[in-house]
Amino acid sequence: MTSEPFAQDMRPESPTPRQTRRRLRVCHECDWLVALPPLRARQKADCPRCGHTLATRHHQPAERCLALGIAALIALVLSVSFDFVSFEVSGVSNRIELPQTAATLIDFDQSLVAITVALTIMVLPAVYLAGVIWLHAGLMYRIPLPASRYIARALAHLHPWMMADVFIIGALVSLIKIAGLASVTLGISFWAFCCFAVLLLATTQSIDSDWMWFSLAGEPLAPEGSRAGSVAAPQGLSGCPTCGLVNRLDERRHGRCRRCGERLHARLPHSLQRTWALLFASAVAYVPANIFPIMTTTYLGSSDPQTIIGGVVELWQAGSIPVALVIFIASVLVPVGKLIALAWLCIAARRSSGYHPVTRTRLYRLTEFIGRWSMVDIFVVAILVALIRADALMTITPGPAALAFASVVVLTMLAAITFDPRLLWESSPLETSDKEARHA
Repeated sequence: MTSEPFAQDMRPESPTPRQTRRRLRVCHECDWLVALPPLRARQKADCPRCGHTLATRHHQPAERCLALGIAALIALVLSVSFDFVSFEVSGVSNRIELPQTAATLIDFDQSLVAITVALTIMVLPAVYLAGVIWLHAGLMYRIPLPASRYIARALAHLHPWMMADVFIIGALVSLIKIAGLASVTLGISFWAFCCFAVLLLATTQSIDSDWMWFSLAGEPLAPEGSRAGSVAAPQGLSGCPTCGLVNRLDERRHGRCRRCGERLHARLPHSLQRTWALLFASAVAYVPANIFPIMTTTYLGSSDPQTIIGGVVELWQAGSIPVALVIFIASVLVPVGKLIALAWLCIAARRSSGYHPVTRTRLYRLTEFIGRWSMVDIFVVAILVALIRADALMTITPGPAALAFASVVVLTMLAAITFDPRLLWESSPLETSDKEARHA
């Protein structure tokens, strides 16, 4: 819900009184400076200008995150300790554990893809959960443990790169693809990993960043003269993207957060140039990702290389239309759509027309959210390569397109992170001191 103090016009106010400067926040997507209202459990505060969520309050956040984090970490340990899935065909069988989905790729000289798979489904989630447990164990007893601030900063940066939920979709697609060729059995690890994916998602959604940083380091007052209800950059202010604290920038429009030490900028330096470079690199990588086979299936000595589009066509012809649509959307529509959308946003930001900034910001949020789901195809390859190893009878090997497509996913995610959505608002009619903000 959005509290009543947000139902206001957006004309600049007088400098905010001292007693309310403790609850100021700058929206990271439109640079609007607002005063947060008091929030109760299960309430949230949204930016009145673009709708971005500024703060979400949870009931007993320390206990909630600690319990979910411990449960998720236990489920992860179980998922790497037992058989993940097994298959049997013509008397030949094989079973794999979860770590083998990454380790097997190394045998086929796909080390970079193997590292990507291991990091996104096991390593980074384990580090994230360990950090959540360490951090909230100290907060629960009101005695922050050593390095808590550094861990809290790291959690915000790790979040986009954990893809346990995407891996589950990849596993289901893999099982459907081989269900007609072999007898498949799901192991304890598969169900444990499903629980882990749900618990990890619940853990990330339960972190109350606003409360967490206040409990860790308090909340210094916002700089004097801060005007809520107006843009932050013309005032020489910036909101920390990690802890939310409002800070005064130096004469070069840079600085560091007083509370967490994060680097601050009025606008991300060279945002459009970096985004264009990453988009160009991902567009170049997308060509071999579709031309070369992403995997090769060998059955009774006959090899069948499959490109991404070829795999979609084969699934469609085999009657697995829902699975074919999932792969087509994740591996074709999402990467191409994200490239086009980010390129269009870069052009729109350069023109600074201020036309429909809310719509453009929503498009940016969508591109940032959907990019990670393109990893479905990479996870499908990792699972099938590890599982289908029946010598001369049937074997699946990764193709050169696997590395190219994984590069496309990573590069487009980096492009979305590098793009500064505040640029879309610089010529909005609501902007005050527009020229000053543009040259910041």
